[in-house]
Amino acid sequence: MMKVLRKTQSLCPECLNVLDAEVFERDGKVWIRKNCGKHGDFEELYWGSYEMYKKAGRFACDGKGISNPNTEFGGCPQSCGLCKLHKSHTCLGNIAVTNRCDLTCWYCFFFAEKAGYVYEPSLEQIRQMLRNLRNEKPVPANAVQLTGGEPALREDIIDVIKLCREEGFDHIQLNTNGIRLAMDESFAGEIRKAGVDTLYLSFDGTSEKTNPKNHWEIPRALENCRKAGIGVVLVPTVIGGVNDHEVGEIVKFALRNVDVIRGVNFQPVSLVGSMPRKERKRYRITIPDVIKRIEEQAGFVKSGDWYPVPTVSSVTHIVEELTERPHYELSAHFACGMATYLFKDGDRIIPVTDFVDVEGLMKFLEERADKLRGGKSRVVEGLKLLAKIKSFIDKEKQPSNISFGKMLFNALVKHDYSALGEIHYNSLFLGIMHFQDLYNYDIQRVQRCVIHYATPDPERPIVPFCAFNVIPQWYRDRIQKEHSISITEWEEKTGKKLKGDLYKRDIAKLKAEPVYRKVYG
Repeated sequence: MMKVLRKTQSLCPECLNVLDAEVFERDGKVWIRKNCGKHGDFEELYWGSYEMYKKAGRFACDGKGISNPNTEFGGCPQSCGLCKLHKSHTCLGNIAVTNRCDLTCWYCFFFAEKAGYVYEPSLEQIRQMLRNLRNEKPVPANAVQLTGGEPALREDIIDVIKLCREEGFDHIQLNTNGIRLAMDESFAGEIRKAGVDTLYLSFDGTSEKTNPKNHWEIPRALENCRKAGIGVVLVPTVIGGVNDHEVGEIVKFALRNVDVIRGVNFQPVSLVGSMPRKERKRYRITIPDVIKRIEEQAGFVKSGDWYPVPTVSSVTHIVEELTERPHYELSAHFACGMATYLFKDGDRIIPVTDFVDVEGLMKFLEERADKLRGGKSRVVEGLKLLAKIKSFIDKEKQPSNISFGKMLFNALVKHDYSALGEIHYNSLFLGIMHFQDLYNYDIQRVQRCVIHYATPDPERPIVPFCAFNVIPQWYRDRIQKEHSISITEWEEKTGKKLKGDLYKRDIAKLKAEPVYRKVYG
């Protein structure tokens, strides 16, 4: 039996025509299907659990969008830029600062040698991209991630980071494979001093087989980050049948190094290109599949501990009503991602749901926000928050090293957001964000995307992630090629060879180091 859950639109994986699509339930799983008059029927697994999908759907919440769109609407997703139909402001702005890389991973989105050109925007172009993000209204972007390629290959990466601070960004992330972090002992300290808050560090497994990207360099990279006092988020690309048997071990690894690792953000692989159905079925893994494997392999975090990204919109709504102005809101589509927090208290690992009634708390906050919208006194409602908020927290089960109620009250009523930072420093964030591909493409998700790329294209200055990368011929590749130089020209200009970027490791030497044995036991 099949049950249609909602109607949406998608794209034909062959000709990119916009197609009507259905998201439906069958055999306890969620699927998406569409038909192209020229290329036939397409059906793809969307979520591996209907029960989890239903739970996530309860928290669906559209955001404010932007009041100063960058481009005129001309059809979604053909004219992203952002247009007036986009329902979320930029929560995290991405800027690709280079397409050069020192590795050649087979599942990578792109790199210079494969593209045939070098894309490396100037500091002036990057400054304008940062300003475009900051100029969004009613909520300017306050978090930016520098990505690539491998950003650390830019000789002026410190200047790029400083630009981000100059342009008013509160949070700066550097997305890296960690090679330079490991091999250049001073690099972590330099980027920390320049303004980087968090490193997004590739980490696809705990073994040599599952993580050929940087398994041998990870111990050095983590040690250098410890010394520099810079936090790390591990970013595993999860591929069905390749490394999904190690997701539990990845969580355990992070907990063993929780003094420097702030979180793990799992990314189920986006199956780009003309991949045959047989291969897609082999590699496809969805958000519920990753959650179930973590539960089976780790044991201390359960499927019920996870909530979708827009769950926390109630926090934004109450703060907006108390302050009478728009605030940052994680209004992604409910099917885009799930998250939870783990707290370490001595030998105990405590999921946040063990001591916080998450659903009760969020419902209460939304009710209070509604009261304020109806004209209730902010002072009175603030006092009610103080009186009631602690009732959603079980002090007996709460970790001994935190006061969760106090932190929440300080953030919500006093607007002291350093309190939220304390949560991050006393916990391990676990997230799963499944970026789309042409087979599972859902335009409703694209319209609610909160992770956007800034580009040097004046007509398409800000593009949602799943338009930018999934339709590269319209966005990423077209824009970057227009603002690039040939490999030959780059080599003549720099006096270097592009192949000289490629990293050559000495595995025996790295494995013999004490830090390697210390980290991997």
